Amino acid sequence: MSSIAIAGVAGRMGRVLVSAVSQDEQARLAGGSVSPGSSLVGADLGELAGCGRLGVVAVGSLADIADTFDVLIDFTSPVVTLANLAFCAEHGKAMVIGTTGFSDKELAELDSYRDRVPMVFAPNMSVGVNLTLKLLETAAKALGDEGYDIEVVEAHHRHKVDAPSGTALRMGEVVADALGRNLKEHGVFKRVGQCGPRSDKEIGFATLRAGDIVGEHTVMFATEGERVEITHKASSRMTFARGAVRAARWVAGRSAGRYDMSDVLGLE
Repeated sequence: MSSIAIAGVAGRMGRVLVSAVSQDEQARLAGGSVSPGSSLVGADLGELAGCGRLGVVAVGSLADIADTFDVLIDFTSPVVTLANLAFCAEHGKAMVIGTTGFSDKELAELDSYRDRVPMVFAPNMSVGVNLTLKLLETAAKALGDEGYDIEVVEAHHRHKVDAPSGTALRMGEVVADALGRNLKEHGVFKRVGQCGPRSDKEIGFATLRAGDIVGEHTVMFATEGERVEITHKASSRMTFARGAVRAARWVAGRSAGRYDMSDVLGLE
């Protein structure tokens, strides 16, 4: 049975993760962290998540529970995640990372731990999203070089701080890779004013932020006379949480390396 700790249990995703781990018969909730000095230090994680008392309390530092967990699940922020990754490297822990919004420099730092930490790093832990990525690869190979324009549209809740979403970017990367394109060269993230007609090879992105939208992504392949759309819609954060717990069970005991959800799901 995997012993799992959760970083940032006071956040929206952290609370759902507490609930997901507590419901999984193959996992044990070993602890969870909040910001040092938070008034929530000592709070029962179950009561914090609204799923009933669990007898496991929030701590202000992972060092307080270093002997109790095998895998850390982290959906916090790039700076916090990198600090937690250093902790896991020092203490021989595995990690599941769902944090998004990393800069190129931060991604390079994250990748530097691949020889020391078994980690699953994915912008979206949903099983459905990762199946969608495989469908996009197939669609791109069939349509992308045959006169089809490619656009990625994503929508999230008003509190999301990064844009486009990590999932949207990953979708764009999958499409670009399938077509032998470089997303940094062909991705278009802003169209304002007299921007001119689109080029044949560009991959456009549009971002919506409104209300309590959990997460919606559509990739459109459009040409004269027809349009193919591949869409994934999430109605609950629990779908991401369950995927993360599945990843945590899978990565426990693995050798050091940077894995993604396709490894967890056996989609390669």
